[in-house]
Amino acid sequence: MKTNLKVLLATLLTVFALSFSSCSKDPADVDLFVGKYKGFVSYAKGIEIKTNPEGSVTVTKVGNTYSFFFSDAIPNITGVKFEKKDSNTYVSIGSGLTGITITGDKLDMTVMKDGAVWKANCTR
Repeated sequence: MKTNLKVLLATLLTVFALSFSSCSKDPADVDLFVGKYKGFVSYAKGIEIKTNPEGSVTVTKVGNTYSFFFSDAIPNITGVKFEKKDSNTYVSIGSGLTGITITGDKLDMTVMKDGAVWKANCTR
């Protein structure tokens, strides 16, 4: 009986501790931006041009970097880091991956890298 009580108490303390620690997370840690955005997408490199006014971009996060997966066979953009601009807006930072602004509702992108240009103007 004492063992069961100890296990129950340890479980309750763990749940209690986790609930308090999750309340203090930075908004960037909550993954507000992860999900699917729909709207205009395009890609251009040399003579290759892909455009869709009704395309989509799916945003994922692994660790502290984000990836952008495009519809319409547009190459993906991965390894993007962000910094906070204001309470609900983040902008991309880093070599060759600037030009992305994202909020919980909107994704705006003009990224130029390796002779290619990705554009997106999407909402959720």
